[in-house]
Amino acid sequence: MIEDTIAALATPPGEGGIGIIRLSGSQAVAIAGKIFNPRQGTGLAACRSHTLRLGLIRDPGSGETIDEVLVSVMYGPHSYTAEDVVEINCHGGALATARVLQLVLRYGARLAEPGEFTRRAFLNGRLDLAQAEAVLEVIRARSSQGLQAAMAHLQGQLSRRINELSTSLTGVLAAFEASMDFPEEVGPVDQEKIQDLRQILAGVEGLLSSWEEGRLLSEGLKVAIVGRPNVGKSSLLNALLNQERAIVSNVPGTTRDTIEETLQLGGFTCRLIDTAGLRETADSLESIGVARSKEAIATADLVLMVVDLQTGIQEEDRRILDAVNDKYVIIAGNKKDLVGANYDELATFAGDYPYVAISALTGAGLDALAQQVKELVLGGRASRQLDEPLITRVRHRDALEKCQEHLRSAIEAWEKGLPEDLIAVDLWAAVNYLGEITGTTTREDLLDRIFSDFCIGK
Repeated sequence: MIEDTIAALATPPGEGGIGIIRLSGSQAVAIAGKIFNPRQGTGLAACRSHTLRLGLIRDPGSGETIDEVLVSVMYGPHSYTAEDVVEINCHGGALATARVLQLVLRYGARLAEPGEFTRRAFLNGRLDLAQAEAVLEVIRARSSQGLQAAMAHLQGQLSRRINELSTSLTGVLAAFEASMDFPEEVGPVDQEKIQDLRQILAGVEGLLSSWEEGRLLSEGLKVAIVGRPNVGKSSLLNALLNQERAIVSNVPGTTRDTIEETLQLGGFTCRLIDTAGLRETADSLESIGVARSKEAIATADLVLMVVDLQTGIQEEDRRILDAVNDKYVIIAGNKKDLVGANYDELATFAGDYPYVAISALTGAGLDALAQQVKELVLGGRASRQLDEPLITRVRHRDALEKCQEHLRSAIEAWEKGLPEDLIAVDLWAAVNYLGEITGTTTREDLLDRIFSDFCIGK
């Protein structure tokens, strides 16, 4: 199938400023040339690579003019797929792009499968598998931090680290195999190689330790705003969104259901959930809201607990804090505009939890709250520039966990004095799991699963 020339709409369907039909393969230039009529100069076959040509798309069968376009030609291997690529830049109407795509399919191209352009880039060696997956991460990034991590992956940061570990591990494996094949000349594997193995294990574990942070960067944070009634939870939601999303009232129990909205907070995409005030109530509707609040708390990545600085800390506040102590928690003391600058009671109540005094009415303290979110999620590393690779995909985490398991098994086997051939089996497995991340060792069904997540045209 890689011998075929493929084509697809590379921009979202529907109306827009521009619509791009992308072709890739050995016949890309020839097929596009059949339907493209340049305004001046020669046809596409004589174009230099990475140049644009203005002209008309005409149906050779009927002579009908379909659109005025700009056509770019990029010869392999200096293209996205490392093949010859042509991109026809049409006006962004649904009909115009559909007609142009029909023509290129009629004159020899095949409709691309989901992710097939990026798959070809991988198969042709322009990207490794981790970088190919990063293309989708860049497209789906929902925060500045997530985009930064995705771009680091696309530029090979994670791949380089995996390759370093794999090279070191292959060296240890070679020592074991030499010891087995030439026992008299080489002798048994020494302690130095086992120390190398422990360092490789530490490197794998270091990558795994970044998983939770990477997951939050790629998926975003689910943040539950909790507290007793009338402390200002809905007012805080409205202040963060800068719009009147939730009804605000002095009547306790106004919020009777969870309200969800998404925004950027501290550089992260956060799904904020305004919950009903947590209290014992005989009101059947309010009790349903309280139950849903508890469900939201159970699945939240972060709990933003609001307390009222004007009324002071109540026993209900303490019960709520006890109920969420297994979560990331930030305490927000609301209504600072109504009290003095002494927050000793808030600090005492918060204890080891981060806290900040805010005013949902004036917006005071909201920037500090966003910074607290950032500091908490990044574990105090909010200023770092992602100079170490992060694990953001479940597939990578699973492969590293299996690699870790085999490395531990190999070290334990050596410490027990087990035969070197048994240790080598674990080392081979560990090497293969590292290779699955970058694609040096992979299976066709795995590639099918990975690239099926991509849109057609990418």
